[in-house]
Amino acid sequence: MIPEIGHFAVIIAWVVAMVQAVVPLVGAQQRSFRLMSIARPAAYTQFLFLTISFFALSYSFATNDFTVKYVANHSNSYLPIYYKLSAVWGGHEGSLLLWAWVLGAWTAAVARYSQALPITMIARVLGIMGLIATGFYAFLILTSNPFERYLPHFPVDGNDLNPLLQDFGLIVHPPMLYMGYVGFSVAFAFAVAGLLSGQLDSAWARWSRPWTTIAWCFLTVGIALGSWWAYYELGWGGWWFWDPVENASLMPWLAGTALMHSLAVTEKRGVFKAWTVLLAILAFSLSLLGTFLVRSGVLTSVHAFASDPSRGYFILALLSIVVGSSLMIFAFRAQVLKRESNYQLVSREVSLLGNNLLLIFATGVVLTGTLFPIVMDVFDLGKVSIGAPYFNMYFVPASIAMLFLMGIGPLMNWKKFRVAQLAKPSVIIGIASVVLSALFLVLSGWEFRWVVAVAVTSVFWLVLFSMWDMYNKMSNAKAGLWAGFQRLSLSYRGMLLAHLGVAMTVLGVALVANYDVERDVRLNSGESVNIGGYDFVFNGVKEIQGPNYNATQGDVEVILDGKSVTRLYPEKRIYFVQRNVMTEAAIYPGLFKDLYVALGEPIGDGSWAVRIYYKPFMRWVWLGSLVMSLGGVVAMCDRRYRMKIKQRLMSGNTAVASGD
Repeated sequence: MIPEIGHFAVIIAWVVAMVQAVVPLVGAQQRSFRLMSIARPAAYTQFLFLTISFFALSYSFATNDFTVKYVANHSNSYLPIYYKLSAVWGGHEGSLLLWAWVLGAWTAAVARYSQALPITMIARVLGIMGLIATGFYAFLILTSNPFERYLPHFPVDGNDLNPLLQDFGLIVHPPMLYMGYVGFSVAFAFAVAGLLSGQLDSAWARWSRPWTTIAWCFLTVGIALGSWWAYYELGWGGWWFWDPVENASLMPWLAGTALMHSLAVTEKRGVFKAWTVLLAILAFSLSLLGTFLVRSGVLTSVHAFASDPSRGYFILALLSIVVGSSLMIFAFRAQVLKRESNYQLVSREVSLLGNNLLLIFATGVVLTGTLFPIVMDVFDLGKVSIGAPYFNMYFVPASIAMLFLMGIGPLMNWKKFRVAQLAKPSVIIGIASVVLSALFLVLSGWEFRWVVAVAVTSVFWLVLFSMWDMYNKMSNAKAGLWAGFQRLSLSYRGMLLAHLGVAMTVLGVALVANYDVERDVRLNSGESVNIGGYDFVFNGVKEIQGPNYNATQGDVEVILDGKSVTRLYPEKRIYFVQRNVMTEAAIYPGLFKDLYVALGEPIGDGSWAVRIYYKPFMRWVWLGSLVMSLGGVVAMCDRRYRMKIKQRLMSGNTAVASGD
């Protein structure tokens, strides 16, 4: 009975989404308050029924209801309860229900926290989100029903969850990623609503900006969690593989980053409107493309859900409708995008435009490398594999150029700026960056490599310029530096934090990609090997039993200068149901290095193959991502996003004061 309630709840949410998609938009067109006022109750109702449906599926997993086909295929009575609940989104149908629930949550949040917006604007925004929901709920109900039954015959026990997904990473990674993916639907809805209403001014950008920022924060954390999961779970020490499914999440992140910067310019200067609208369309379209790549079955990946190709056609049709219709509206409403103010070639506007161009270039590189092999295969033009060398060739220079622009950009004035004002700080900071980079690499004892030297120099350039700019702004306060710091807007502080996070991530990527040490060794009990200055002593193996698996556990002691640092216990697991053999790495994490051990296969004479890594600055890759997200949260808390816009509109003053 519970699964039927869940299924019926999704159908009701679909019907409500149809109402939300039509009635408020008609009301906005006819200026009917009665019709427009339906938007918010419809958003809440839709979310309520999706929540009922989601809890129904979760209950089915928790109670081992193997009459439900999806539960039987992705769970087992031996599975720990926390994995049973996370298995709700461990396969195609359940993950689509999570996608729908997140969309409902975003819609309800927009309805709740946009009380100050004009009723016509919020009616259009929620109506467009209702259109998106209508398409996705149709996809869920017609092709991917998670409540389908195995009746009258059903298995006594389930097929188990994929062992790769029986991990804490699965519990937190997909929800965070989907919050980012689906969150860009809000930016898309605001962009199309702005086109329909003709209101693409500073106030519109100010309404859109917090929603875009929080979606970007969720996506940043989601990508970092996926990288972290791949690093410790897959057993070969990788954290980014340019895998097509990984790229599917990176592309909307890049476009979303460009969108945030474009919204800042539109809010403060009233320009880049066309850029902003197109980037909003692009970010959400790439989110849909990522969904298509993962759900269509066109990819083979540890991250992908193989499924019926007809499902892929459905998403492809939905993607085509979203992109085609939004671009058509953009073309018909181009007259509302006229530029309202001028700016010179050397200005903060142009520096942000340059960064956006680099971000779009990077997005194009990833998009081409991801889709080209698929297109070649679809048209029977041969098998093509595009790997890391292609991506690194174009992506790395673009990233370094962005860091240099990010350093000088905040120092520039809006509208116009004299280059001479940058001469002194550029020379001082340029020299300091080169010197600090050289000292850092010399003291580390690593082999000199030009790409690392340039990357580290660009990191110091960004950090030092950020400190210079912050000091100049703080020193203007007569009451002292602390008073000056308190006067800095949260938007500005958030920007500094986000840029610091970028610098941390780039530093971590540059160092771990060039200076990690990997050794595959053959060790018998009592033997040792020295890697990265550490002695790894292999003390043999023992058999252990987990809740739904048996495992062979290795014992590796790590010694530095004759003193024991830690003991690591890598495992080879055999799961009861699917009989899959999985590698569970053991990691000794540190702020400046990771020691990583994975147990291979027995060789036959009592010795084992053991894979050992020394990874410098590995944690900085993910810490930088967290700092970036924190910066976004801080910026979103800026007071101007909490002001009562409706009162300002009623008073006839729709101008938005420029921030720091």
